[in-house]
Amino acid sequence: MDPLSGFFGSLLWWFLFLYILLWPQMQYRQLQLARARLLEKLARKRNSTVITLIHRQESIGLFGIPVYRFISMEDSEEVLRAIRMAPKDKPIDLIIHTPGGLVLAATQIAKALKDHPAETRVIVPHYAMSGGTLIALAADKIIMDPHAVLGPVDPQLGQYPAPSIIRAVERKGPDKVDDQTLILADVAEKAIKQVRDFIYDLLKDKYGDEKAKELAKILTEGRWTHDYPITVEEARKLGLNVSTDVPEEVYALMELYKQPVRQRGTVEFVPYPVRQENKH
Repeated sequence: MDPLSGFFGSLLWWFLFLYILLWPQMQYRQLQLARARLLEKLARKRNSTVITLIHRQESIGLFGIPVYRFISMEDSEEVLRAIRMAPKDKPIDLIIHTPGGLVLAATQIAKALKDHPAETRVIVPHYAMSGGTLIALAADKIIMDPHAVLGPVDPQLGQYPAPSIIRAVERKGPDKVDDQTLILADVAEKAIKQVRDFIYDLLKDKYGDEKAKELAKILTEGRWTHDYPITVEEARKLGLNVSTDVPEEVYALMELYKQPVRQRGTVEFVPYPVRQENKH
C-alpha cells in the first residue's frame, strides 16, 4: 500500500471524526446567533429590553442526549443580572415558556421584575406553569397566546401538594397520623402562607387589597391539581389583566428552540395552500 495514500486516508478519517464531533456544536452556535438576531429585532420593535426564560427539552452534543430544564437558581442569577443591567427608563419584555421550578428562584425573579421602574410585560406563547405563573403575576401586563395557559402556584413538598397534605391530616385527625406526616403538614402550612403572602405583595398595588387577597388565596389553596391549565378566559374570570397580542417574532423565536431529533415527528403540517390549481 502506498504510504502517501495511507496518510491521506487516515487524515480523511480524522477530518470526518472531527466533523461528526463538532457539527452539533456548530448547529447550536448557529441557533444561538439566529436567536440573538431575532431578540434584537424584537427589542427594537418594542423599544424594550427583551429577556427569555425558555425551558424546552433540547438535544445537544455528540449523542443528542436530551436536557430537561426547569427554573433553577442559575436561571434566577442570569435573569436578575439582565434586569439589573436593563435601562431603568425602558420597559422589559420577559418571554416565559416553562413548566415551573424552584420557588426560591421564581420568587427572586418576580421580585426583581416588580421592582423595575419602567413597565414590565410577561409574554407567554405556550405555557408558564407554577413558578412561571408566579413570575407572570409580578408583571404590569400579561400577554398570552389565545391558547396559552398559566397554572396554580400551590407549593409542592416532594411529590405531594401542600394543601393535600394539610387536608389529609384534617380528615384523618392529628392523633391518627405519624410524626413525619404532622411535620409535613406543619411545613405545608408555612409554605402556603409564604407563597400566598408573596402573591398578595405582588398584586396589591395593581388590584387593590381585597382582590389581591382573593387571588392569592385562589391560586394557592389547592382548588385544582397542580398541572391545571388556567386559560386566558379563566384568567380573565379570576380578574387578571391579560391580553393576547403576542408579537409574531415570539412565535418565530420558539421555532429556534428545537426539540430532540426523533425517528419520526409526531406532528407534521403543510401551510395551505400547497400550490395553485391549474385552470383550464
